[in-house]
Amino acid sequence: MDDRGASRDTTVAVVYNPVHVDVRRVRAAVESAAARAGDVRLIWLETTPEDGGGAQALEALERGATLVLAAGGDGTVRAVAEALRDRDATLGLLPSGTGNLLARNIGVPYANVEEACAVAFGGETRPIDLGVATATRADGERSEHAFLVMAGVGIDATMIANARPELKRRFGWLAYVDAGFRALPKARKVRIRYRLDAGQERSAHVSTILIANCGTLPGNMELIPDGSVDDGLLDVAILQPASVFGWLAIWRKVTWENRVLRRSALGRRIIRFTDRAVRTRLSYLRGADVRLRVEQPEPFELDGDAFGDIVALDLAVDKGGLRVRVPAP
Repeated sequence: MDDRGASRDTTVAVVYNPVHVDVRRVRAAVESAAARAGDVRLIWLETTPEDGGGAQALEALERGATLVLAAGGDGTVRAVAEALRDRDATLGLLPSGTGNLLARNIGVPYANVEEACAVAFGGETRPIDLGVATATRADGERSEHAFLVMAGVGIDATMIANARPELKRRFGWLAYVDAGFRALPKARKVRIRYRLDAGQERSAHVSTILIANCGTLPGNMELIPDGSVDDGLLDVAILQPASVFGWLAIWRKVTWENRVLRRSALGRRIIRFTDRAVRTRLSYLRGADVRLRVEQPEPFELDGDAFGDIVALDLAVDKGGLRVRVPAP
């Protein structure tokens, strides 16, 4: 942790998605928090369908902003964070939308914009890691993208690509449940080759492989219980269920064992007796660099957004690459 509050942030920019936020409520909350913070000049920048927040964040920096608030869903937060990577500016979260993935993982309130504003203007600044994914397409084109929570290839990316936009707008992350029920009956396993750091390349048939910067998801799921946003490492979760019962075992692990049982000594003893059967369906690895190859083009996702098809994905950590405002102790 370093400096606290926004008293020295004379210029604060708000990059907001007008589709995902109640603009009137956000504006009132921000203006109230800014008045309490002191001499603050506010800049308001609206995202567009063509640009989800990256260009607006860069404009904010050019106009002297030292604190940039991302008001919107995970896509808005990811785009703003990517623009602030390794910059002398701090990201504040005013989360909305379907998942609020980063907010869940760093303790920022995601159900109350006034409470989120209090953290953005009065919290502490914490350096966290960014994931960096370099995607290679079938035609050889390469592109680099930052991510805050996780990247995925397999059925999760298929679900996200197939989620119905109207359901996402009305029901949030539950739209992915609908997409999952439609995807599971015809789901096929993906043959991958992967390598961690300078280790040996391995191959596997997987339903999903997730490369995570941290591990808490909506729906009371603790996918990667040891994931941390500031450890300089990526956590890899490989899911290989052989049947519906395998998926149920994984579901039990990420909603009950990881989130509840492992927090007590007795619970950890219970896990040791029951974990062996789950290990063949869900396994964990860890490294600073991950190299992933697939036999044919597969969809991939970053922080819950679809990013098209890839034939290769190289992932690394930018340790401490983003400054973000978090609740004060």
